[in-house]
Amino acid sequence: MKLEILTKADHVETQNLIISKIRDYINFKNLEPGDKLPSERMMSEKFETSRNNVREAIQRLEFYGVLKSIPQSGTFVANIGVIALNGIIDGVLGLKQPDFKSLVETRILLELKTSKLAALRRTDADLEEIKGALEAFSKKVYNGEDAIQEDLLFHLAIAKAAGNSTLNTLMLMITPEIIINFEKHHVCDKKSSLIGIEEHTAIYNAIKDKNPTEVKQKMKLHFKNLYEYCYNVKF
Repeated sequence: MKLEILTKADHVETQNLIISKIRDYINFKNLEPGDKLPSERMMSEKFETSRNNVREAIQRLEFYGVLKSIPQSGTFVANIGVIALNGIIDGVLGLKQPDFKSLVETRILLELKTSKLAALRRTDADLEEIKGALEAFSKKVYNGEDAIQEDLLFHLAIAKAAGNSTLNTLMLMITPEIIINFEKHHVCDKKSSLIGIEEHTAIYNAIKDKNPTEVKQKMKLHFKNLYEYCYNVKF
């Protein structure tokens, strides 16, 4: 386990080093928005690393909007300006792996908003998807099985029903790490899972009734019970 953590840390360090070199290259060459970077092969030779490492660094910078890759054409500096570009890259290099409490805080902030929007915007198809996720979760709990993934799929269905692609994307981004932490730290017993069914049902009914005020209250109660009882995380 320790070896895996060290390997992951080493990988992040390598990525950060390549990103720093890409930033330095952009500044040294005075590249402007729209200017083209060297090919992956040329950068791998220049930075003395593998093309795969360069590719991953480019993909990471592209994710944060610093670079833009165009198939068959190459990689270009995004249209955001050099000052903003350097600031964003500094921010990327300073990012840390989120701890469990940070993930919890982010999830609560996102879901209080997505649940309200879902109550206002949900379609009949959205409601069926949420109901299906609720039934899948309930079935696993009643059978005494682990229902972590079904639990999160219920919440993802609500995020989808909110009709906001950015909020939905953010939920999808943090969900894998939440699942890992849930499986690692999970101490909830069957009683708390049964309470979870009741709370999920109340959330579903508030969305069904298109009541944003009610769904926000039910979601806050759900998170308070879940994290304080199961994970000893207080807010």
